[in-house]
Amino acid sequence: MTSASSALAHAQTDTLVAKLWNYCNVLRDNGLSTIEYVEQLSYLLFLKMADEIASDPFTENEAKEIVPADCNWKSLASLKGLELEIHYREILAELAKNPGTTLGTIFAKSQNRITEPSLLEKLVVDLIGREEWTIQGTDLKGDAYEGLLARGAEDTKTGAGQYFTPRALIDAIIDVMQPGPEDTITDPACGTGGFLIAAHHYIRKHHMQNLSRDQRLAMGAGRIWGNELVTGTARLAAMNMLLHGIGDADGPSLITVSDALAETPKKHASLVLANPPFGKKSAITVIGTDGKVDREDISYDRQDFRATTTNKQLNFLQHIMSLLEMNGRAAVVLPDNVLFEGGAGEKVRRRLLDEFDLHTILRLPTGIFYAGGVKANVLFFEKKPPRSGGVPNTTKLWVYDFRTAKHFTLKQHPLRRADLEEFVQAYLPGKPRTERKESERFKCFDYVELIARDKVNLDITWMRDPSLDDAESLLPPEVIAQEIIEDLQAALNEFAAIAEALGADVPADAETVEESTAS
Repeated sequence: MTSASSALAHAQTDTLVAKLWNYCNVLRDNGLSTIEYVEQLSYLLFLKMADEIASDPFTENEAKEIVPADCNWKSLASLKGLELEIHYREILAELAKNPGTTLGTIFAKSQNRITEPSLLEKLVVDLIGREEWTIQGTDLKGDAYEGLLARGAEDTKTGAGQYFTPRALIDAIIDVMQPGPEDTITDPACGTGGFLIAAHHYIRKHHMQNLSRDQRLAMGAGRIWGNELVTGTARLAAMNMLLHGIGDADGPSLITVSDALAETPKKHASLVLANPPFGKKSAITVIGTDGKVDREDISYDRQDFRATTTNKQLNFLQHIMSLLEMNGRAAVVLPDNVLFEGGAGEKVRRRLLDEFDLHTILRLPTGIFYAGGVKANVLFFEKKPPRSGGVPNTTKLWVYDFRTAKHFTLKQHPLRRADLEEFVQAYLPGKPRTERKESERFKCFDYVELIARDKVNLDITWMRDPSLDDAESLLPPEVIAQEIIEDLQAALNEFAAIAEALGADVPADAETVEESTAS
């Protein structure tokens, strides 16, 4: 794509996002939250896209009927007023009866939230009905939908941002992981599907010309899949993927709705990309092979886990270890406590160093997530077969400090992909790690040095922020205020976790970090 055509596509996307967002403002006056608006948009978009596919003369198998005639777009768009609203409710109820399909995932537990028929009519006629959502290609419409999700993430009152990973971070992770057409790719806590869509886009951009027809079809037929706990979020992920050309409207759902921690993986992946839930507290205990049981009444018995803990991040890390196929690789966003917490945390870290090759940690700055009080890292590791003589699989761990002296806010100074370019270049994607060079921000640590640290603490720091020493380097007031809030929220979360571990009843509002943050 030329720079001119790229600029035009971005302009078209921005225009469509603005148009979609303006309708959101109208419907907000009718009592809809941002997420509820995007849900209603998803239902109507699906119906319109199904109609376009069925009407496309170049569609395989002639006219492909995805939804029954009495539930299709034409049956809806021909009505007005109260009749339109009644029929819309009937369509939602009928199409929810298709479990296991993309159709069923999008319409699961669907309800009409637009109580004013005239507003529903405007949405059907003026917004959805005047656009072609499939024939003009997937990138424009998919990017517009994702842009709407990004704007919705700013809706802090509804917690919409808990399901959204910054696109700049996703893109940098994808650029170093370099997914290929032979990869099987999954995200066990996929949120709105950001990681999966970015991986698919990377493969199309770098490999599409060399792919056979069967390989292209396989990309949308199960080689890329995700799981999400929340039905409404899974709906957004399924629609997001469909708009980006992944999967079939009437085919098997590429997004499953379940608790990923409830059972051992049914299939494995060569590449796992994930930003699991950040919330500290868990109502579920996962019993590992150590046989320990925490004080919770409900528990999962996971023989593939080595440590028993109610810490969701540690359990997701153990789950991803099991999810990887041999020689598979993973990039996982995890909060700081995973790197230093004792007990089960130490046990999981020892296993990660011994049985896997934990080769890189990216320390992330604060101010980039919509959930407050989050200090996080990206762990990059590979699953390796056991080495003879009990030799650990991790020999060297490279730590890139992208936190010290890096200050971002969501609005005034948001994270950009260019901010992570130095890390991407230092990572040397596709090249031997023996060619890496140490720098001020990029340091290498031997296994012997790591395992000797107290509790195998991998929360490693060595830099100091110059703004702490130099009055002339003081940050803007809004950045200072934001970082104070982040630090206080992070401290409160840790105190809440300690209180919970000691058996105290922690009030629900003590956990200020959202219970979920996915892509």
